[in-house]
Amino acid sequence: MKNKNLTYCDLDFIDYKEAWDLQQEIHSKRVSGEVEDILFLLEHPNTYTLGKTAHKENLIGSEEYLKKNEISVYDIDRGGDITYHGPGQIVGYPIIDLNNWFKDTHKYLRALEEVIIQTCNEYGLSCERNPKHTGVWFGERKIAAIGIKVSRWITMHGFAFNVNTDLKLFNGIIPCGIQDKSVTSLSKELKMEISILEVKEKLLNNFIAHFNYDKVIVKDKEEILKSNFSTIY
Repeated sequence: MKNKNLTYCDLDFIDYKEAWDLQQEIHSKRVSGEVEDILFLLEHPNTYTLGKTAHKENLIGSEEYLKKNEISVYDIDRGGDITYHGPGQIVGYPIIDLNNWFKDTHKYLRALEEVIIQTCNEYGLSCERNPKHTGVWFGERKIAAIGIKVSRWITMHGFAFNVNTDLKLFNGIIPCGIQDKSVTSLSKELKMEISILEVKEKLLNNFIAHFNYDKVIVKDKEEILKSNFSTIY
């Protein structure tokens, strides 16, 4: 676990499919050792994603609702049920080698939760885990969802943290298939708009500390998309 390097890239605002393709390409190169660990932080346009174990009936928005709100829908290869991504929500995609940390997916999930819990704490919001449901909670309200894929001990997908999110757009789904809980956001609980860039910085710092990185290399979106990391752009 010595001399661990992390590449960090703020992908800003990016289409879900474009980011998913990029994740898959980077994952393949991480497996082959061509790149080091990478963390992407970003926002998506309105999107619903259904994980491998999702129940289709948890998508309750009609075709008219989806069209009216310009919501794309994807069946994807992460764990978990259905969730929402959209503007004002910070999505994190760590593509990291758990061989260099702990080969334990349960511990990894708890670590991602802890990164978000610590970030919320920095805003004076005391969030916690729910013993029955993965994610980060403020009371009975979920503030961050987590869904991952781990292949050859290399991670994909990650977390979705509601910062300034339009929570009405969760009305088209039963979030994570949990019917008796609601969702919230950092801005709703603090009753003020929060700087997305400031939250990203706090998330990055907490991620670096929790996963024990010695060095961070920052690359911008253009460097990532134009680099030899990916042959599809």
